Amino acid sequence: MALICDYLRMVGMNADDPHQIEDVMARELKKVLAEEMHPSHAMQTVADALPALGIVAAVLGVIKTMASIDQPPAVLGKMIGGALVGTFLGVLLAYGMMAPFAGRLKGVVEEEAKYYEVIRAVLVAHLHGNAPQVAVETGRKMAPTSHMPSFQELEQVLQELQIA
Repeated sequence: MALICDYLRMVGMNADDPHQIEDVMARELKKVLAEEMHPSHAMQTVADALPALGIVAAVLGVIKTMASIDQPPAVLGKMIGGALVGTFLGVLLAYGMMAPFAGRLKGVVEEEAKYYEVIRAVLVAHLHGNAPQVAVETGRKMAPTSHMPSFQELEQVLQELQIA
């Protein structure tokens, strides 16, 4: 809503050059997308670091095991097993939790950004002097395929809005 109002306000201030509005909107949407991707990038950075942290834990466990090299094999086996738990935990947390969370968060942000692109397409098409139905059709074509209404569905909704 705020995005639409901001750009309609600009149009109301006689900033109605479609190319200028399109350029400003594109830059703003790119900036917003970059800002909203920060949490996803941070989570991915943690995911990338976790296997290395697991390796460090394993190395420390092996060092501890080497300090007890005079112990019987059963004790050494438990210590080596404990050392390998660090590697396992680092890999599990990285690839089993953090990376999938980061990927899902990135997907959600990108999906939301597509709707801003729909808004941009409709406003710019309108500023280019297209009829409202053409501007709406331009936006329909920009919608993600899984959510894009058919031409008939869109026409039916537009007709219902005209009746009301």
